[in-house]
Amino acid sequence: MSNRTFLSQFFKQKRMVGALAPSSRFLAAKMLNHLPIEKASIIVELGPGTGVFTDKIIKRMAPNAHLIVIELNDIFFENMSKNFTQPNVHLYHDSAEKIGDFIHALGAKHADIIVSSLPFTVFPSEIRDGILNKIHEFLNPNGHFVQFQYSLHSKKALNQRFNKTKIKFTPLNFPPAFIYTCSKA
Repeated sequence: MSNRTFLSQFFKQKRMVGALAPSSRFLAAKMLNHLPIEKASIIVELGPGTGVFTDKIIKRMAPNAHLIVIELNDIFFENMSKNFTQPNVHLYHDSAEKIGDFIHALGAKHADIIVSSLPFTVFPSEIRDGILNKIHEFLNPNGHFVQFQYSLHSKKALNQRFNKTKIKFTPLNFPPAFIYTCSKA
């Protein structure tokens, strides 16, 4: 997908697309390198956009693991459907609020890792809070939730739900981003 297409989606879908450009490889590395992806059975990605993180997750996950990818944007979903056709990658053109339905469809109760690129700062608070509550509910008690944002506005909402929240920063992204890694334990 071209940067031009991505930019046009930003202007058309400001409530769904929170960036002017796709995530950088530097952001992807900081988001994913510390996660035990190789050991996870169920991984969920919310709002994958162009699939920068999706591709890296697939390369590291175990052959018998499952990746649930939830994308609401029509153009991004269409692009993802063409690029990710592996049988253990489950693409859903739907809302992140239905995360539990998709986890249960695989016969599981929780996800081991949840990776999110959702632009929480542009969501109405009731939608943001609903999604964060579902993430907390369907994350394995020993699991990891990782989210990036372009500000620290999500810190309070994450601290209210998770026992541990670590924040890293990467200036090597446009715009620079904060990476939140959260866990219940």
